[in-house]
Amino acid sequence: MNLTAIAIKNNRVTYLLLGIIIILGITGYASLPRNSMPPFTIRIASIVTVFPGASPERMELLVTDPLEKVVQEIPEVDYIQSESRTGISIIKVALKENVHESELRPIWDRLRRKINNVNVPSGVVKGPDLKDEDLGITYGIALGIKNDGYEPRELEKYADQLRNQLIRLRDAAKVELSGVSERHVFIDYNDAELAKIKLSANELKNAISSTNIIIPAGQISVGDERVILEPSGNFETIEDIQNMLIPVGKGRESVYLKDIAEVYEDYISPRESIVRMNGQSAIGLHISLKEGANIIQLGGEVDELLTSFNQTLPVGITAKRLASQDDSVAKSVSDFISNLIQSMVIVLAVMLLFLGLRTGVVVASLIPTAIVMSLFLMGVFDIGLNQVSLAALIMALGMLVDNAIVMAESMMVKMEKGDKAFDAAVSSCKELMVPLLTSSLTTSAAFLSFFIADSVMGEIMGTLFSVITITLISSWLMALTIVPMLAVLFIKVKKKSKDQKPGFFEKLNIYYKRIIVWSLAKPVLILSVVSGCLALSLVGMGQLGFVFMPDSDRNLVTVDLMLPTGTSLETTDSQVSLLERYLSDSLLINNERSRGVQDWSSFIGEGPKSYDLGYQPDQKQTNYAHLLINTTSGDDNQAVIDQLNQFAFNNLPDAKVTVKRLTSGGGATVPIQIRISGPDAEKLTRMAGETKSQLRTITGTSNVDDDWGPKIKKVNVDINPSKLSYNGLTHQDVALSSYTTLSGYTVGEYRDQEDNIPISMRTEGNLEVAYEDLEGLNIYSQMTGKTVPMAQVADISVDWQLAKIIRRNLNRTITVESQLEAGYTAAEITTQISKWLNEQQDEWGSGYTFEFGGESEASGDAMGAVMAKLPISFFIIILLLVMQFNSVRKTSIVLLAVPFGIIGVVGGLLITGTNLSFTGFLGIISLSGIVINNAIVLIDRIQLELDEHKRNPYNAILAAAQERFRPILLTTFTTSLGLIPLWLGGGDMWEPLAIGIIFGLLFATVITLVLVPVLYQLFFKVSLPK
Repeated sequence: MNLTAIAIKNNRVTYLLLGIIIILGITGYASLPRNSMPPFTIRIASIVTVFPGASPERMELLVTDPLEKVVQEIPEVDYIQSESRTGISIIKVALKENVHESELRPIWDRLRRKINNVNVPSGVVKGPDLKDEDLGITYGIALGIKNDGYEPRELEKYADQLRNQLIRLRDAAKVELSGVSERHVFIDYNDAELAKIKLSANELKNAISSTNIIIPAGQISVGDERVILEPSGNFETIEDIQNMLIPVGKGRESVYLKDIAEVYEDYISPRESIVRMNGQSAIGLHISLKEGANIIQLGGEVDELLTSFNQTLPVGITAKRLASQDDSVAKSVSDFISNLIQSMVIVLAVMLLFLGLRTGVVVASLIPTAIVMSLFLMGVFDIGLNQVSLAALIMALGMLVDNAIVMAESMMVKMEKGDKAFDAAVSSCKELMVPLLTSSLTTSAAFLSFFIADSVMGEIMGTLFSVITITLISSWLMALTIVPMLAVLFIKVKKKSKDQKPGFFEKLNIYYKRIIVWSLAKPVLILSVVSGCLALSLVGMGQLGFVFMPDSDRNLVTVDLMLPTGTSLETTDSQVSLLERYLSDSLLINNERSRGVQDWSSFIGEGPKSYDLGYQPDQKQTNYAHLLINTTSGDDNQAVIDQLNQFAFNNLPDAKVTVKRLTSGGGATVPIQIRISGPDAEKLTRMAGETKSQLRTITGTSNVDDDWGPKIKKVNVDINPSKLSYNGLTHQDVALSSYTTLSGYTVGEYRDQEDNIPISMRTEGNLEVAYEDLEGLNIYSQMTGKTVPMAQVADISVDWQLAKIIRRNLNRTITVESQLEAGYTAAEITTQISKWLNEQQDEWGSGYTFEFGGESEASGDAMGAVMAKLPISFFIIILLLVMQFNSVRKTSIVLLAVPFGIIGVVGGLLITGTNLSFTGFLGIISLSGIVINNAIVLIDRIQLELDEHKRNPYNAILAAAQERFRPILLTTFTTSLGLIPLWLGGGDMWEPLAIGIIFGLLFATVITLVLVPVLYQLFFKVSLPK
């Protein structure tokens, strides 16, 4: 079947199909999902258990350890990491990355059943709860509603109204609030007053709890119907609680609750979290995108809603954006369109320069038609527009025109020899259809390992394979149909006369022939020189810096502020206020300052919802704050970072302040991590201290710290059993009195519209109790009705304890962390510290180990998953080559040419001073596909010269090399020049890829045009003419 003949003979049908594809592609483009990154599966869940008052050691022993031992029984678990803090245990469970999405629900259900069977202490008030629902959701659009002088409840009312309107938007999946103060209904009682009516606090607690319930009462018959019987019992208003009857005395008389206790609704104090916008009190609203939806469209809908909603707000309350991932995605799409247009112009210019107007237009026409067809097929296969798919399309721009160049070039050569246009087109299709398909498939197969890699990075970067495959197949199809059809109509080539002056390429070809003749005469020298260059490039690769994923160029800077564990929220808030004042006075843009900070938002006590792939919020901590700072441009980020770092160093000595950009593509949030594991906490702390000291001596590190933090104070209450008995008290009396005084018992909840509000019972005057007040804390005896000061039954002292205990895979593990100074890479710091760590491990003794996390682990996992699948890609490429040539020797020639392409890659990166990265690795693979592509076409032409033109092997090599000289050179020019927009405008993320392909292809062209003929001569023992 000759596709070209069919397309030309049925040109009306071909035009119609082309028109349909263009219409479907353009309309499909408008409806393609748009997001920052491709969808991927989150295989992480957390187990949270709350045990009030328990120290980290008790949490570890009584809660974390038994739960971890149950979790490790699940065979699909990859690793377990836990954190035991005072009163709370958090266990992160990560599954192996080869677990399919469909298997997650059964695994989590199985784990949930296992942890529910674990016997936890009776003092546990919440959990163990397995949370697997919302992990991994990105809330790409964050809003804030701020007030100037309004009460919190008033602001909450408007925030609820805005949330209700946002959730109705077509593309919005979830809308979560942050910074909302938690409301409670407080029941404040007095032990002495309860004693007068012979009622204990425990009896009061049980009475309230047993009243506020909803129990189904069955059904009754009413005529022919069965009607549900629903008794009242739950609280619906504050008055219901106040008017609740409490039985007292032996006669079981009753009194109203309001007569023996004060019942009222209020916010908990102190607050657990605070949100501010530009220093003003606010509430955050975080919006996630529905699967397969368009975040740019959602952003537009949000903007329209904000405009109309702000018009309804009273003066002093304003709603606006805090973080905008949709703007970043919109910029990426806009940059792609710009790059596409620039690449088309560049390719057209190259074609016009070297092939003339008619041929140039015909060849360049393949670009928009192939791209439009690719966009249509992307919609069919549910592939959206994101950073990865857009980069894949740009990468494919240079490659897809190769098929059209080879096809048009072949037709022109035949027409110059006297063939008619139609015959030249049909003959070219017959010669090139299979070789071009093979070369397209081998290029695609080079990316297959990303698609099948068992890792999150594989899920993300696998889109490269899908899009490049779609684009190259579209290019192949268009090159065999549309290009020859248009060429028959528009390309006019005159048969060459003997006295016609040679053109530009003809002159180059003459020089090229001399080089080939000389090279074939000295094959050993050529191989030696090229092999020497390869050896030098491998040495040069060792001089390259390696960055797994560079920082994002988004105009957003983040600040993490961490104070010692146990620091009050008020203290943390005051430190953040200092930072905010500096932002306002020194960095915020104004009439005099045009570059710097546009606005910022502060999240104190609890971070915002996950607004980017590289950020995941932690549990609430009063010593923690997170700031989102929108800058005027990504180019201004570093200046803002430097100034904030300097301010923090000078003015916030007690805080660990980390100022940084977001990471691209899910790179490690902390570039350098050294995990030290072992049984003894004191020894681990000492070892971590030594490691931090050593790390600080290495130039390029900053903010060196560990994740356990310094020890914190704890209060020991040593109860004397004899004194307890003498005063008619029990341990339950001490626990109940202490808890109701210091925290309050939760005895139920009532529903206020959509909110479930906890009901807390506590003693009168419940305020924050200072250490010096503990000795006078009254312990109420439920047996005698008397109160006794704590000092009469217990000794109170202050001691020190670990702030937290972190374990990894059931081993206590302390992680030493470091950020990087600008211009340094994690790889070079890791190399420097490794030697010292290996020496220290011998001194640490058995049972103590270290391993690297951070970027080293992330890159190792991602690259390891891809490398594990590379043999499959390699096997498929070999299979395709053997099928194409039916020759092992020809296949070997193609494969031997591939490694030499790395010479240009290393040279380009060294010349431009660019680090090698994960995307640079993609560039090397892409380059390999192009080298294979060119080698296939050249070797296939040699065989054609042997079979059809009956040339001897030596002359066949010369003729084939000269025949393929112009298309290979044009492919090099168009691919290299077409990637210049990605080099200049792709940012740190895609710059290494573009540079690698551009410089690598320039040298790879020499490899193809010189080394492949030399290798063919050696493998097939071609003799030189005498």
